[in-house]
Amino acid sequence: MNAMVKAEGVHKSFGAVQVLKGIDLEVAPREVFCLIGPSGSGKSTFLRCINHLEKINSGRLYVDGDLVGYRQKGDKLFELKDREVAAKRRDIGMVFQRFNLFPHMTALENVIEAPVQVKRETKAVARERARKLLDRVGLADKAGNYPSQLSGGQQQRVAIARALAMEPKLMLFDEPTSALDPELVGDVLDVMRGLAEDGMTMIVVTHEMGFAREVGDSVVFMDDGVVVESGLPREVLTNPQHERTKSFLSKVL
Repeated sequence: MNAMVKAEGVHKSFGAVQVLKGIDLEVAPREVFCLIGPSGSGKSTFLRCINHLEKINSGRLYVDGDLVGYRQKGDKLFELKDREVAAKRRDIGMVFQRFNLFPHMTALENVIEAPVQVKRETKAVARERARKLLDRVGLADKAGNYPSQLSGGQQQRVAIARALAMEPKLMLFDEPTSALDPELVGDVLDVMRGLAEDGMTMIVVTHEMGFAREVGDSVVFMDDGVVVESGLPREVLTNPQHERTKSFLSKVL
């Protein structure tokens, strides 16, 4: 079975700063893949490279067998045009730390915007799906509310519904609970748990070790732009082999 995401020797620098120093990993279809590690280790940058929000400097990244951001002819790579990148990005949902909702639109309008504008769906079709998705994330009664009328946790659940509205084959979560008050975290994690049970392929950058342990199929510990340790959650989190992993986990568990 083809990997849903495959990274081969991925490097990324910002100026003179090397952020990713040769990342090799694979994410299988339907897998919940958790990336953990200290701030500044390159986790979020790697996530942004997967949907070409950041261009890699060298290496290869594949999503569902397709090269990310490039087309290969023989031994040469040719960069895709912006519209080609955008077309590929439709298949990848992304949920950010900050919810990035349109403040002038209701929850329902936020969810239908991309299917209508990008996929050219009719508003009626998009609305029907949006209502089902809002119900799925526990916000059926908030369809007419604006982001300013919602809690942080509710806004994040709208953001998840918005990403799902494009019917992606892969969902990327960049520390989706880190900006939330502690009592709101559980509702968002419950939605993500439901997605995992439904078989959605997910890559989750997270500090929620309980979620990684309970829901994750794989855990990768990154530090200073490299994969330090990877494996099953119970192995990495309860019996880490690398000193750097042990040091990190002793502070967060």
